[in-house]
Amino acid sequence: MTTVNVEASFWEIFPEAQIHVLIVKGIGENKGKASDLFLTQLLTDGKEAAQAFLTNETLSQNTVIAQWREAFSKFKTKKGARSSIEALLKRVSQDRGFHPINPLVDIYNSVSLEFAVPCGGEDLEKVVGTIHLGQAAGGESFLPLGAEEDAPALPGEIIYADEEGAICRCLNWRESQRTMLTEDTHDAIFFMESVNEEQAARADQAMQALKQRITDYFAVEGVDGVLTAANPQMEA
Repeated sequence: MTTVNVEASFWEIFPEAQIHVLIVKGIGENKGKASDLFLTQLLTDGKEAAQAFLTNETLSQNTVIAQWREAFSKFKTKKGARSSIEALLKRVSQDRGFHPINPLVDIYNSVSLEFAVPCGGEDLEKVVGTIHLGQAAGGESFLPLGAEEDAPALPGEIIYADEEGAICRCLNWRESQRTMLTEDTHDAIFFMESVNEEQAARADQAMQALKQRITDYFAVEGVDGVLTAANPQMEA
């Protein structure tokens, strides 16, 4: 049983937010085939769709990015931390390509691009206990993707965490090596955040697309749910 709990400290900052969750278990092998162009095409299509959200040459003036910068201003962040969707849209604005990493990551990146929503995933077999989303006490252990030294969470920072420490810092800004999705992942959990109604409507569509694409690729069914201030916990 997997439990996700969004704490009161999160809703105090984002009372209208919604957290979309998808849990997928029994993935046989998270590896793409050398001859499989499906994932590359998904990323290419996602990049093309993302252009619709870049209507202003000044990156920060685009609505999606401006909204997430405002959201990040409401809690303690590490200097320079930005929403994951800003990082993706910045690559699109620079006409940079997206190369396959592994199927689960490629699929959620394609969905994130297409619907301009932040999305991330964790390896459930590496998660210890309940997953919590809320404000950090400070000092929660965190080894960033690609780093060699611990980079603990800051007091008041919004993090996803389990009993071992932070698994994603500043909402969806930086991924933990400990729980990241790899080719050996068999059970996974995905999150999408939205802080207003317009974002939530796109996230509704994005989550269904994510669920369907994973089913199509891996032939497994996921269980999804939406967490709100009135319904802050999910078990599956």
